[in-house]
Order: sequence, then structure tokens, then C-alpha cells
Amino acid sequence: MTNSFTLLVSSVLNKNVKSYGKQFMFDSDCETCWNSDSGSPQWVLVSFPEEVCLSLVQIQFQGGFAGLKCYLEAGPDTKDLGHVENIYPEDINSIQEFKLSSPVKSKVFKIVFETSTDFFGRIVIYQLSLFS
Repeated sequence: MTNSFTLLVSSVLNKNVKSYGKQFMFDSDCETCWNSDSGSPQWVLVSFPEEVCLSLVQIQFQGGFAGLKCYLEAGPDTKDLGHVENIYPEDINSIQEFKLSSPVKSKVFKIVFETSTDFFGRIVIYQLSLFS
């Protein structure tokens, strides 16, 4: 999409952003990851300076720490988000693609992980990509 965006996450494991921070979802390094703290729901919010069109989301989870019940929200700002579509990840390590039923134009996108395959609700993401 674009390299200019703001990224927020619900939590970071033990607040250790140097080892498990949000930036690692976009560094193309298969050894680094974002690791949430325990609890549900967890989420990732991506905000763009201008409206973009989203049609595909790719996520690479760590098996055992994948989102189970998930959905995508979108809106003009962080306070005005609406449900767009449910997504159904598998509990696997490989990159998963979620093609939206129709493209969505918006400035803010939020992926909400209502539940996790982890007993404590943690989410681990090695790679996150958004495509138009």
C-alpha cells in the first residue's frame, strides 16, 4: 500500500517493546515478531494519512498463538470504526491471505482478535501486510 502509516497495538508482552514491539510485524525479518500480552481481545490498528483501498490482508502467526475469532473494522478515524468482515485464520505458522469480499476505502483499519488459540489470549504475529 504505502510506507506512511501509524501503527497501534492493544498490548506488548511484558511491555518489552524492544523484543516484541509492533514494529516487528513490518520489518521482513522472520526471526522477529509482535507478541501481545495475555487477555482478550487483542488488536492491531493501522492508520493512514489519506484514504486507501484495502482488498487483501496477509498475516503470519506463530502456531499456538493465532487469532481464532477475528474481524476487520474500518473508518475515517479511530473513534468511528465499523465492522467490515469476519476473518477466519488457521492455527498455523505460514502466511495466510484474507481476501475481502469487496474492497474497502478508508483511512483507519483495525484487526480485532476476539479470541486466540493460546489459553491466555496471547497473539504472536511475524508478518502483517495490507494490499489494495
